Amino acid sequence: MLKPVLIEAFRKIAGPSNVMDSEADRHCYSYDAAVLQPVVPALVVRPETTDVLGKVVKLCGDNGLPLTVRGSGTNLSGGTIPDPRDGIVVLTNALNRIIEINEADMYAVVEPGVVTARFAVEVEARGLFYPPDPASLSVSTLGGNVAENAGGLRGLKYGVTKNYVMGVNFFDTNGEKIISGGRTVKCVTGLNLSALMVGSEGTLGVFSEIILRLVPPPAANQAMMVLFDDTAKASRAVADIIANRIVPCTLEFLDNFTIRTVEDYAKAGLPVDARALLLIEVDGHPAQVADEAARVESICRKSGATGVQLARGNEERDRVWAARRAALSALARLRPTTVLEDATVPRSQFPAMIKAVEEIAAKYKLLIGSFGHAGDGNLHPTILTDRRDEKEYARVEAAVDEIFEVALSLGGTLSGEHGIGLAKSKWMEKETSRGTILYSRRLKKALDPKNILNPGKIIGRE
Repeated sequence: MLKPVLIEAFRKIAGPSNVMDSEADRHCYSYDAAVLQPVVPALVVRPETTDVLGKVVKLCGDNGLPLTVRGSGTNLSGGTIPDPRDGIVVLTNALNRIIEINEADMYAVVEPGVVTARFAVEVEARGLFYPPDPASLSVSTLGGNVAENAGGLRGLKYGVTKNYVMGVNFFDTNGEKIISGGRTVKCVTGLNLSALMVGSEGTLGVFSEIILRLVPPPAANQAMMVLFDDTAKASRAVADIIANRIVPCTLEFLDNFTIRTVEDYAKAGLPVDARALLLIEVDGHPAQVADEAARVESICRKSGATGVQLARGNEERDRVWAARRAALSALARLRPTTVLEDATVPRSQFPAMIKAVEEIAAKYKLLIGSFGHAGDGNLHPTILTDRRDEKEYARVEAAVDEIFEVALSLGGTLSGEHGIGLAKSKWMEKETSRGTILYSRRLKKALDPKNILNPGKIIGRE
């Protein structure tokens, strides 16, 4: 139970209306999108300026209060679940200023609470392009994207969030402002602290400002929907496209169960009889787009595609991509509990991963819809279940274990874009090593001696 004197201290710093201590308010920030036990925080604080944010962090540091930063709470690995020991949740949704969009030098400076989609629209209005596009971009925040190193549909060609971070200003546990990176294309001043912060999930510092690289938009694009009567043929087509040195902007996979579920939800005109579907887009110079689109179509047909439908204009293209982004929402309606995983393998191993997930679903008698960023080997097996059914959920946990065992055996990783958080920390040593965990813990202890910055995430507790 937090002492009243501390609650009052937070009120003096952030203002009474920005400190939430009622049980109902606190409960709203006890969970994220992962299937984990919620933890009700001792207090929720909403700074309205970065100066106030620094003072809040200092107050937590001075009193040894565990601090978890939260943007929109779309995290899928338990990264924003607060600590059970009088944990404080610090909301960033009021820190939502786009401070600068520099068109000449192609960068932007933002506060961490800026919503990704809003930022992308503002950038586009200036004739520039910010490629990272997580499926949750309409609600997720840029601070959360950086903390999780978020990916998205365009990751195959354009990379993920880390490829666009030029600098991160953040507060340490003493409330000291740390400045890293800069606005220049080249910057090797001091340690690369910006890179250290990307993907750190709030365990090493609290972001106050982020500098992001922007790029020119592509001159042309062509989207297509490729139908298959067999998932093996679709997954082989993915490997063949990459093997032919073609890098589409997006290359997405949906199995039949996901296709039917999404179409029922979004009414986007998806072919419900297809056993598998590839959604592909190439972009760049118009001549390059025409050439690559023709080559992709040819490769898919040789791989066994039963049909190729080219998007006729941006409206049709956008409708299909909106349907793909709705995959999780559509699947989540079917059962009380949705377990969305993030197994990622080398692209050449994507067919093997698809086959393994199908076999695991049959072995454990589970309903699994599979979709994902096929072009970069990132599959999202989505298990639909009911956590209240103890026997069924035990099979779910066994299936998840096996999915990760297979992914690692294929040279893959536990997470391509969702982070580790609490949900996957128990598998970290299997992918890395005991030495890696101990090294990371020593680093964490040096920067956060009281262990107040999102404790327990990624590397567990000692």
